[in-house]
Amino acid sequence: MNFVFTARFITAFAGGLGALSLGWINPAFLWVGLAFDVALIGAAVLDAARTPLQSSLGIRRVCAERFAIGGGNKVTIEVENRGRRALTLWLKDEHPPEMQAQAREGRFVVPARGAASMEYELTAPARGRFAFGDIAIRLLSPWGLVWRQGAIPATESVKVYPDFRAAQRQVIEAYRIGRPGERRQRLRGQGREFESLREFVTGDELRHVAWAASARRGKLMTRQYQIERSQSIIVMLDCGRLMTGRIGDLTKLDYAVNAALALAYVAVAGGDQIGILAFTRRVDAFLPPKPGASQLGTALELLHAVQPQMIEPSYARAFAHLSRYCRKRSLVALLTDVIDADASADLLAHTAALIPRHLPLLVAIGDRDLQAFVKRTPDSLDAVYAQSVAEELLTQREQALRRIAELGGLALDVPTGQLSVALVNRYLAVKTRGLI
Repeated sequence: MNFVFTARFITAFAGGLGALSLGWINPAFLWVGLAFDVALIGAAVLDAARTPLQSSLGIRRVCAERFAIGGGNKVTIEVENRGRRALTLWLKDEHPPEMQAQAREGRFVVPARGAASMEYELTAPARGRFAFGDIAIRLLSPWGLVWRQGAIPATESVKVYPDFRAAQRQVIEAYRIGRPGERRQRLRGQGREFESLREFVTGDELRHVAWAASARRGKLMTRQYQIERSQSIIVMLDCGRLMTGRIGDLTKLDYAVNAALALAYVAVAGGDQIGILAFTRRVDAFLPPKPGASQLGTALELLHAVQPQMIEPSYARAFAHLSRYCRKRSLVALLTDVIDADASADLLAHTAALIPRHLPLLVAIGDRDLQAFVKRTPDSLDAVYAQSVAEELLTQREQALRRIAELGGLALDVPTGQLSVALVNRYLAVKTRGLI
């Protein structure tokens, strides 16, 4: 049965049953009530038959090809009435079950030869590919006795990407991109291309003093250099077990992906090449370093499908792949988690092996809950023991990161909320100092 009865039908049918109940008083009521209900059922079937779904309606779902992780993903159901009478509809969209929706169903009237729409928002909990189902519909019959029901084929898939707009907002305080029609500010640092002279100030390096110019002007002058472009930046994403931990609604890998996207955004704007390597036990995805705005779209496409897995990563395979395909000196930013020196000995050994060909930057995603737990006043003996273990873990974590710095690399330990901005700031500092 492709229809359901309306409240009008049920009320009328109940009236017929009332007449049947009076049959013990007068048999005529019995026959009248029976005839009425039979006729009512026949009218309902006829009413449903003259309510075609496909010929009188055009229904389609309109949404963006790319969703962003989190809320604000709008979906619109557009309805076109091709008939000569107004139609009353009840629609329900079968959105991806993993997503949260508000008001995904509703009743409304579509005027004759007119159109109407229904809009709702979806909250995507994670990156990846998700599937919509069909659009369930109920159409009120002309006599109002039944709801004709059916499904409009509308199966489609949608990809959920990292929030690129959020990445832009996160780095705006760390880097400002020149816009069309505006003069782009030159970045000055310790590159190789001479840019200009300026007066020496405390803190400038003596090796950059222009002695001849200082003698002519009677005061110390120092050289300024334009920061080099077309340098190689590679982001390595650890997608292993330690990155599955959740902080709020996102995993540590989600925060790492957002930071990688922010860094790619800034690097491409600065004229550098950006590459990405995601790995678990093997290299899951690799994007060779290239310059240009098109590289951002390619990076976004790669990052949307990266997911953490409950397995230990193979640093040996990841770094072997890096050495094989990236021979140009690069800033290699490895976004991972470091527990202690022993557990991360393999990671530290391979990271240190990058020196001096590459400049490694080990980015450890800090655990705010662990740091807050250490600062909390213990209320029991068990809490004291637990805090002692937590303090030991944090100390060993600091020692592991310090070891990288001692070997000539860079290390960054930062909580998730500050990860993107801190990574971009460190990249800009590296550029300014001419370390690549």
